[in-house]
Amino acid sequence: MMGSGVPWPPSQVLLNVGGKKYATTVDTLTQREPESMLAAMFSGRHTVSTDDETGMIFIDRDGKHFRHILNWLRDGVIPTLQDSENQELLREAEYYQLLGLVDNINTSLNKRKDNDGSVAELTRTEIIKCIQSDRVRFRGVNLSGLDLSKLDLSFVDFSYACIRKTNFSRANLQKAKFGDAEAEDSIFQDAILRECELIGANLHGALLDRANLQSANLQDACLAGCSLYEADLRSAHLQSAKLTGANLKGANLEGANLKGAKLNGANLQGANLQRAYLREVDLRDSKLDGAKLGGANLLGAIR
Repeated sequence: MMGSGVPWPPSQVLLNVGGKKYATTVDTLTQREPESMLAAMFSGRHTVSTDDETGMIFIDRDGKHFRHILNWLRDGVIPTLQDSENQELLREAEYYQLLGLVDNINTSLNKRKDNDGSVAELTRTEIIKCIQSDRVRFRGVNLSGLDLSKLDLSFVDFSYACIRKTNFSRANLQKAKFGDAEAEDSIFQDAILRECELIGANLHGALLDRANLQSANLQDACLAGCSLYEADLRSAHLQSAKLTGANLKGANLEGANLKGAKLNGANLQGANLQRAYLREVDLRDSKLDGAKLGGANLLGAIR
């Protein structure tokens, strides 16, 4: 990509970052972070290889967050992102040696942790002691980040609890209550969630691969960006649920009620939607290759 040679001319720069195309200037790439890798590339100390036909310079990195890199170099502003995306942007900033951006992202993440009160109020051991009692309730309790995998948490009340990034994988959560819980980025892979109440829960970015959600109530829940790969959602209640961009590849939604749900941009490849109630569902930009829709009610669906 670089080598000793003729200085780079002070003009527009065309970049191809992992297939995504960007246009910027040498000043943008060199002035805010003069010690960075990008500044070194266009400092005049190196030649930069360009495509003979397009004049573009190829950088072999994921181009998803490069627009945020450029906006930082232009304006000194960091974007408001989910924690997982902030981590991705942090990796890119570290690769390009943008030390100012790295410091700002870390500061933002630390402030968010302080504001969220992300320290759990109980330990796994204390939880195990609690669930030996009848009628266990953790309503409104902060359990963020705990490892509660493989525990029997059936019938436990987590309503209004803060369970961000909590690990419930392979746990038995049958008939547990998660109404209005904050469960962003939590892990429910292979968990039993039959007949659970998740009304209004925030499950943005949660992992629910292969989870058993038969007859669960997810009305008005936010499942945007969730992964529900091969999850069992037979007869589940998903009225008005937000599933924008969710991965439902191979999921079983037979007989589920999805009236008014937001499934735009969702991956439903190979999903079983037979006899599902899909009235007024938003299916724009969703992937339905191989999906089974026999007997489904699609009246008023947006496609």
